[in-house]
Amino acid sequence: MPIDPTAVGATSDPIERSWTSKDALLYAVGVGAGTEELAFTTENSHGVEQQVLPTFAVIAGLGGGGAMRAVGDVDRSKLVHGEQAFTLHAPIPVEGRVRSVTKVVGIYDKGSGAVIETETESVDAETHEPRFSNRSSMFIRGEGGFGGDRGPSQRMEAPERAPDHTVAYQTRPEQALIYRLSGDRNPLHSDPAFAARAGFDRPILHGLCTYGFTGRALLHTLCDSDPARFHAMSGRFTSPVFPGERLEVAMWVDGDEASFETRGEDGRGVLVGTCTIG
Repeated sequence: MPIDPTAVGATSDPIERSWTSKDALLYAVGVGAGTEELAFTTENSHGVEQQVLPTFAVIAGLGGGGAMRAVGDVDRSKLVHGEQAFTLHAPIPVEGRVRSVTKVVGIYDKGSGAVIETETESVDAETHEPRFSNRSSMFIRGEGGFGGDRGPSQRMEAPERAPDHTVAYQTRPEQALIYRLSGDRNPLHSDPAFAARAGFDRPILHGLCTYGFTGRALLHTLCDSDPARFHAMSGRFTSPVFPGERLEVAMWVDGDEASFETRGEDGRGVLVGTCTIG
């Protein structure tokens, strides 16, 4: 069934999601945090208060699927995560519950495929105060050519000067198997047969796992590991990552804004974007 380009404006019913200390810890381990980050990976270390990684917002802020269902049936083997952004209105608590509403804000015809853009607003389920916002775009191969608007053409690019900071992290061969326990069970990241359908010789790492590795580097390098100083992040995925790859995050700082580029072990760019810090 082809996508429906008139689905722009479709809005999901509110959906409530909650998380616990365990969920936050599992997410942190899923994006590579370890023994040097006990504030994010333990809840009972002496003299250490548990905190939540800012990028956990992309997990806790998953909205209702009603908006995307209005677009039509999507073959997940043809779906690629294009961009992801979030804004925090306050640090994420160790335990919480939010009510989220998702809206389809754009459907664009790229010829070889279609881009679906959504925005999700999440508020505290009890106080109704804003908690975080997410914006996401998905590229669906083979769904273009319907004669629609091509959409924005502005591209994120890393500065041409030498980076101010560079941090390297090693992902694990089983990284995707850990990360998927936080909710994204797409078999593209675990099932070799499904990955082959999508054109890969083995399962690839979740884009949002790479995003989380990058967020850790930004948090510890630019915010002195303080989530209260991390306000927003936006990134565009440029190449798949395979579990076990070494990732290098280059950062360029300009006041309270920073640009970044995450690179695979062969030097190719895999994620490029910006963040807002305080």
